[in-house]
Amino acid sequence: MNDANCDFSPMKQTLKEDIRQVITTLQSSLETIDHENDCLLGNFEKIKNRFAYIEMKAATFYLNCYLSPFTDKYPELSICVQNMSDRRHGGLIVIQRKDSLESLIHPGISIGAELSHSLLESIFFPGNPLHDGAAMVSFNQIVSAANVLPLSNRFTGDKKLGTRHRAALGLTERSDALVLVVSEETGRVSFALNGELYPIATHGGSIDSLLKNLQ
Repeated sequence: MNDANCDFSPMKQTLKEDIRQVITTLQSSLETIDHENDCLLGNFEKIKNRFAYIEMKAATFYLNCYLSPFTDKYPELSICVQNMSDRRHGGLIVIQRKDSLESLIHPGISIGAELSHSLLESIFFPGNPLHDGAAMVSFNQIVSAANVLPLSNRFTGDKKLGTRHRAALGLTERSDALVLVVSEETGRVSFALNGELYPIATHGGSIDSLLKNLQ
């Protein structure tokens, strides 16, 4: 596999246009705030949703860039998390990059099979004995499943993170691994890298609801 070769220019242009639209909306709000009959709360809600949309779109692109030097199976991973999101099947997928993870992970069950979306989805199918831990991906293989990751103690606002998200953060706080997380409660997909969580766009669910609110 080659080093990441991401052409950022088209995405940069798209993101610039999205940001310009937000700036235009903010400028319009600034100009009308002195009008007593105008309520800006609706504008603020649209701006918030626009920022969330921009973040999800950018994160989806950057995710591919972060993964491409370490696996050729990004399309399989993308299909997997999309299908799991649609079905609200929770999942936790570790993609090993440069750092060794042996000292950080309590090993689960050896798999040693070529990475495919159908195999990953079957691992996380509810009721499967392996679904409750993390699947480990190295290069183009699913190395193991039911692995136990170190948990982070971080909070988000006044709400504590769920176990899968805490595990994703816990491992990425200690290594350069990238971890994909699918929430079984909401179907939302995120990835963790360097101790931070980023929501990514899926074809349905949260991205569609955001787009509706941007009209």
